[in-house]
Amino acid sequence: MPASQSRSRARDRNNVLNRAEFLSLNQPLKGNQEARGSSRKPNSQPGPAPSQSNGTKERRQSQQLPEEDCIQLNPSFKGIAFNSLLAIDICMSKRLGVCASKASAWGSARSMVNLIGITGHGIPWIGGTLICLVKSSTLAGQEVLMNLLLALLLDVMIVAGLQKLAKRKGPYDISPGFLDYLTMDVYAFPAGHASRAAMVSKFFLNHLVLAVPLRILLVIWAFCVGLSRVMIGRHHITDVLCGFVFGYLQFRLVELIWMSSNTCQMLISIW
Repeated sequence: MPASQSRSRARDRNNVLNRAEFLSLNQPLKGNQEARGSSRKPNSQPGPAPSQSNGTKERRQSQQLPEEDCIQLNPSFKGIAFNSLLAIDICMSKRLGVCASKASAWGSARSMVNLIGITGHGIPWIGGTLICLVKSSTLAGQEVLMNLLLALLLDVMIVAGLQKLAKRKGPYDISPGFLDYLTMDVYAFPAGHASRAAMVSKFFLNHLVLAVPLRILLVIWAFCVGLSRVMIGRHHITDVLCGFVFGYLQFRLVELIWMSSNTCQMLISIW
């Protein structure tokens, strides 16, 4: 007997599962027992009650869901086309923004491209028109300059109002300059420089006698002003194109409300 007991003790010692670190493997888990006990309790309840409670909860959750969380399973063709064109516009505008920063591909030419854009700014044009109006001595010249001044002021106000309504930001995070804040040209849509360049070039082509090379240069200048705003990352391509359209519409508006020579002389005398 003592020999058999000693042999069984030796076997228990040599058994790996009897070690302290493996004792937990031989014992049943408390969590499983509790889970089994909890799973047995609902089974004792009648079946229809949980289904009814789940149905009422789902109805309440569906009623509480806002309309914004609802998925539109059948989007319209117009929405898909608009989103696609918008994505293409953003992609192309970012690719053309080669002077958006000094680290860009054409970052060294940013100052020169920015200077081209300044030629279409409202402050230099309004200031230059006022200086020419003071120095003008002919009635025809004063009439043209007064209507040009009216067109420039209308352009600043219309573009500022449209930008406040749209509040579209440019393709790059570029803060507006000091002159932009003066003319309230803070947002991207529509491009104020492009609308002004289109309006001024159309105005000069209609009311000034210019040679053919000067007319071509005037159109090229307006195109370069719009392109420069895309290159520095300030506007999208659609912002510039819509700016050209708005500039032409502003020119047509000024033609409709054209001030006569007598009206211009009366305003000059009051001023």
